[in-house]
Amino acid sequence: MYLLDTNHCTFLIEGEPKVVNHFRELGKVTLATSAIVAGELRFMAQNSQQKTANLIKIRAFLNRIDIYPIDDETAEIYGDFKSEIIKRFAAKEKSKRKTTQLQEIGIGENDLWIAATALRHSLIIVTSDSDFQRMRQVREFTLESWV
Repeated sequence: MYLLDTNHCTFLIEGEPKVVNHFRELGKVTLATSAIVAGELRFMAQNSQQKTANLIKIRAFLNRIDIYPIDDETAEIYGDFKSEIIKRFAAKEKSKRKTTQLQEIGIGENDLWIAATALRHSLIIVTSDSDFQRMRQVREFTLESWV
Protein backbone atom coordinates (compact mmCIF):
# COMPACT_ATOMS: atom_id res chain seq x y z
CA MET A 1 0.00 0.00 0.00
CA TYR A 2 1.13 3.55 -0.74
CA LEU A 3 1.26 6.43 1.72
CA LEU A 4 1.12 9.69 -0.22
CA ASP A 5 3.02 12.74 0.97
CA THR A 6 1.50 16.19 0.50
CA ASN A 7 3.18 16.84 -2.83
CA HIS A 8 1.87 13.66 -4.44
CA CYS A 9 -1.63 14.22 -3.04
CA THR A 10 -1.52 17.65 -4.63
CA PHE A 11 -0.30 16.20 -7.94
CA LEU A 12 -3.24 13.78 -7.99
CA ILE A 13 -5.76 16.43 -6.92
CA GLU A 14 -4.53 18.77 -9.65
CA GLY A 15 -4.37 15.97 -12.25
CA GLU A 16 -0.62 16.11 -12.90
CA PRO A 17 -0.39 13.82 -15.98
CA LYS A 18 2.83 11.98 -15.06
CA VAL A 19 1.58 11.13 -11.57
CA VAL A 20 -1.96 10.24 -12.68
CA ASN A 21 -0.61 7.99 -15.47
CA HIS A 22 1.77 6.23 -13.10
CA PHE A 23 -1.07 5.62 -10.66
CA ARG A 24 -3.23 4.18 -13.44
CA GLU A 25 -0.38 1.91 -14.60
CA LEU A 26 -0.15 0.42 -11.11
CA GLY A 27 -3.63 -1.00 -11.51
CA LYS A 28 -5.71 -1.73 -8.46
CA VAL A 29 -3.69 -0.43 -5.52
CA THR A 30 -4.75 1.16 -2.29
CA LEU A 31 -3.76 4.77 -1.68
CA ALA A 32 -3.56 6.32 1.74
CA THR A 33 -2.16 9.33 3.48
CA SER A 34 -1.64 10.40 7.07
CA ALA A 35 -3.63 12.74 9.26
CA ILE A 36 -0.58 15.02 9.08
CA VAL A 37 -0.87 15.30 5.29
CA ALA A 38 -4.63 15.86 5.52
CA GLY A 39 -3.88 18.79 7.83
CA GLU A 40 -1.22 20.18 5.49
CA LEU A 41 -3.61 19.98 2.53
CA ARG A 42 -6.33 21.77 4.46
CA PHE A 43 -3.86 24.48 5.55
CA MET A 44 -2.79 24.99 1.94
CA ALA A 45 -6.41 25.32 0.82
CA GLN A 46 -7.27 27.74 3.63
CA ASN A 47 -4.45 30.00 2.46
CA SER A 48 -5.09 29.73 -1.26
CA GLN A 49 -6.77 32.25 -3.54
CA GLN A 50 -9.51 29.72 -4.38
CA LYS A 51 -10.18 28.60 -0.83
CA THR A 52 -13.69 27.19 -1.24
CA ALA A 53 -12.96 25.32 -4.47
CA ASN A 54 -9.73 23.88 -3.08
CA LEU A 55 -11.38 22.76 0.15
CA ILE A 56 -14.02 20.93 -1.89
CA LYS A 57 -11.36 19.22 -4.05
CA ILE A 58 -9.32 18.19 -1.01
CA ARG A 59 -12.35 16.85 0.84
CA ALA A 60 -13.41 14.82 -2.21
CA PHE A 61 -9.89 13.43 -2.63
CA LEU A 62 -9.49 12.50 1.03
CA ASN A 63 -12.87 10.77 1.02
CA ARG A 64 -11.56 8.37 -1.67
CA ILE A 65 -8.41 7.26 0.15
CA ASP A 66 -7.51 5.87 3.57
CA ILE A 67 -6.21 8.25 6.24
CA TYR A 68 -3.95 6.86 8.95
CA PRO A 69 -4.24 8.54 12.36
CA ILE A 70 -1.44 9.12 14.81
CA ASP A 71 -1.74 6.39 17.43
CA ASP A 72 0.39 5.44 20.43
CA GLU A 73 2.64 3.10 18.44
CA THR A 74 3.22 5.74 15.75
CA ALA A 75 4.13 8.23 18.49
CA GLU A 76 6.65 5.75 19.95
CA ILE A 77 8.23 5.20 16.53
CA TYR A 78 8.34 8.97 15.97
CA GLY A 79 10.07 9.64 19.30
CA ASP A 80 12.63 6.85 18.89
CA PHE A 81 13.31 7.76 15.25
CA LYS A 82 13.72 11.45 16.06
CA SER A 83 16.22 10.57 18.78
CA GLU A 84 18.17 8.38 16.35
CA ILE A 85 18.21 11.15 13.72
CA ILE A 86 19.44 13.76 16.21
CA LYS A 87 22.16 11.41 17.45
CA ARG A 88 23.25 10.72 13.86
CA PHE A 89 23.25 14.23 12.40
CA ALA A 90 23.48 16.73 15.28
CA ALA A 91 26.59 17.90 17.07
CA LYS A 92 28.30 15.18 19.09
CA GLU A 93 28.47 17.38 22.18
CA LYS A 94 25.44 16.41 24.29
CA SER A 95 24.59 19.97 25.40
CA LYS A 96 24.44 21.16 21.76
CA ARG A 97 22.61 18.03 20.61
CA LYS A 98 19.79 18.63 23.14
CA THR A 99 18.84 21.92 21.48
CA THR A 100 19.09 20.74 17.87
CA GLN A 101 15.94 21.20 15.83
CA LEU A 102 15.11 18.81 12.97
CA GLN A 103 14.90 21.70 10.49
CA GLU A 104 18.56 22.51 11.23
CA ILE A 105 19.56 19.10 9.85
CA GLY A 106 17.25 19.24 6.83
CA ILE A 107 14.27 17.22 8.05
CA GLY A 108 10.75 18.55 8.49
CA GLU A 109 8.90 17.69 11.68
CA ASN A 110 5.75 16.74 9.74
CA ASP A 111 7.75 14.55 7.37
CA LEU A 112 9.12 12.62 10.34
CA TRP A 113 5.53 11.98 11.49
CA ILE A 114 4.70 10.77 7.97
CA ALA A 115 7.73 8.44 7.99
CA ALA A 116 6.73 7.13 11.44
CA THR A 117 3.25 6.37 10.10
CA ALA A 118 4.73 4.50 7.14
CA LEU A 119 7.05 2.52 9.40
CA ARG A 120 4.19 1.69 11.76
CA HIS A 121 2.03 0.27 8.98
CA SER A 122 4.77 -1.00 6.57
CA LEU A 123 3.74 1.41 3.81
CA ILE A 124 5.60 2.78 0.80
CA ILE A 125 6.03 6.55 1.04
CA VAL A 126 5.36 8.35 -2.24
CA THR A 127 7.06 11.76 -2.20
CA SER A 128 9.43 14.06 -3.99
CA ASP A 129 10.80 15.59 -0.75
CA SER A 130 14.51 15.04 -0.23
CA ASP A 131 14.37 14.94 3.57
CA PHE A 132 12.98 11.40 3.41
CA GLN A 133 16.24 10.34 1.73
CA ARG A 134 18.12 11.80 4.68
CA MET A 135 15.90 9.89 7.13
CA ARG A 136 16.67 6.67 5.27
CA GLN A 137 20.31 7.07 6.29
CA VAL A 138 19.12 6.29 9.81
CA ARG A 139 16.26 3.81 9.23
CA GLU A 140 15.38 1.91 6.10
CA PHE A 141 11.91 2.30 4.60
CA THR A 142 10.52 2.09 1.09
CA LEU A 143 10.30 5.30 -0.87
CA GLU A 144 9.03 6.14 -4.36
CA SER A 145 8.50 9.27 -6.42
CA TRP A 146 6.07 9.28 -9.32
CA VAL A 147 7.46 12.47 -10.87
